[in-house]
Amino acid sequence: MRNSAAGQRRPSFRSFMSLMSLLLSAACGAMAEGPFFTTGVKVGEVTDTEAILWARLTRAPERVGVEGGLPEVLYRNPLTGKLEENEKARPDRVPVVEYPAGGSVDTLEGAAPGATGDVRLAYKAEASADWTTLDWAPVNVARDCTRQIQLADLKPATLYEYRFQSRAPGMAEPAALITGSFKTAPAPDAEANVTFAVTTCHEYAHMDSPGKGFKIYPAMQALKPDFYVHTGDIVYYDKLAKTQALARWHWQRIYSLPNAVEFHRFIPSYFMKDDHDTWMNDCWPGMETRFMGEFTFEQGQGIFLEQVPIQPPTYRTFRWGKDLQIWLVEGRDYRSRNTMPDGPEKTIWGAEQKAWFKKTVDESDAAFRVLISPTPLVGPDRPNKNDNHSNKGFKHEGDELRQFLASRKNMVVLNGDRHWQYFSIDDETGLHEYSCGAASDEHAGGWPKEEFLPEHQYMQVVGGFLLVQVERQNGEPVMTLQHRDVDSEILNEDIFRGK
Repeated sequence: MRNSAAGQRRPSFRSFMSLMSLLLSAACGAMAEGPFFTTGVKVGEVTDTEAILWARLTRAPERVGVEGGLPEVLYRNPLTGKLEENEKARPDRVPVVEYPAGGSVDTLEGAAPGATGDVRLAYKAEASADWTTLDWAPVNVARDCTRQIQLADLKPATLYEYRFQSRAPGMAEPAALITGSFKTAPAPDAEANVTFAVTTCHEYAHMDSPGKGFKIYPAMQALKPDFYVHTGDIVYYDKLAKTQALARWHWQRIYSLPNAVEFHRFIPSYFMKDDHDTWMNDCWPGMETRFMGEFTFEQGQGIFLEQVPIQPPTYRTFRWGKDLQIWLVEGRDYRSRNTMPDGPEKTIWGAEQKAWFKKTVDESDAAFRVLISPTPLVGPDRPNKNDNHSNKGFKHEGDELRQFLASRKNMVVLNGDRHWQYFSIDDETGLHEYSCGAASDEHAGGWPKEEFLPEHQYMQVVGGFLLVQVERQNGEPVMTLQHRDVDSEILNEDIFRGK
């Protein structure tokens, strides 16, 4: 259960960091030399009593600018041995990465190389004057200079302020400071209003706010959501992440963008992964290809766990008061190969996760039960796809899950992965599914703009996000789902009433 801190007057991130650097420099009697928090901090996995706070140390206070350039990936023709730009023959061609002259992964545009050092976390309830200050703790250099700190024994529905400090190895004084806040979830038996946002598909090349990142971050933050869910495709490894170092660079350049840094200081998050931030398009465990170079599926699984505030397993459920429970499922780690013939043994979720899901759903007494899936269960999807439960390749398990979900009261599905927004009702079971759409209009696509199928209740090929609000009206639980565009304009709204 997670809730975000909102409604506070906040300086811009750049002015805030500049001010804090000056204050720390004066206190220490010298200009601070780092390490810094260029990729910000993240708060995740918030419940009514717990949270994970994530931090990463960097060498420089700012990301590398556009002057750093991007790597070029060429593919060796197996017949001629020559390097060519054409990647259409993937996954069979071996990639060769070429950096801008004299450069490396640490000098590319958006790079924020990690730094050794220690972090120290302090936190307190907003109403309290007393800070709890933890001991200095080293970041893990083997895990991209990150540190995750688990907090427990927090109070439900309480706003907490926090501050992270950094220091260089062997130094006594702090070098940098970053602050934020978050709110814990209400207790499971508490009637409470809850608002959350859902997004997917953040392609770096399709940012829509030059120099800042994506418009949807300030748009979502202005709505003061209690928490945020990223359903996956957080980064797109396929074209450029041919090594672990290049994979980590993908995370650096997305999360050093000012809009993302500012958002995550205050909005607790749940992160999910899909194919593009595990390894490559439509990937599965055991998949082998020369196209991804030195980077492996297993390495992709590990990097996800280091880059976001999360602890295994990556399927989990969270209760947000009396009226809302959400389920976040894992769609890559347990799946059968896509090329396997469909049948009872073919799966995306795996037997253990599926049994856990059904058991926890049936144990829940929440007024609204929401499955958040990295990929669709209803769709409809394009006929040439074969990677999710709405495709023919996974129809057996898809039928099983749709029937189960539709037979449970007040259950809906929210999904990512698809680059268009829709609300569909399955014509066989009546299951409702809401697709949040891609993060920007530039990345929207993949479906004909004028093609409405019988399942579609709403469909637009636009970027944006989903906003979900749960509240009590005249003592009755009500859930409102809104498709919003990148500027937060409401494009579609549906209301569910619990009984």
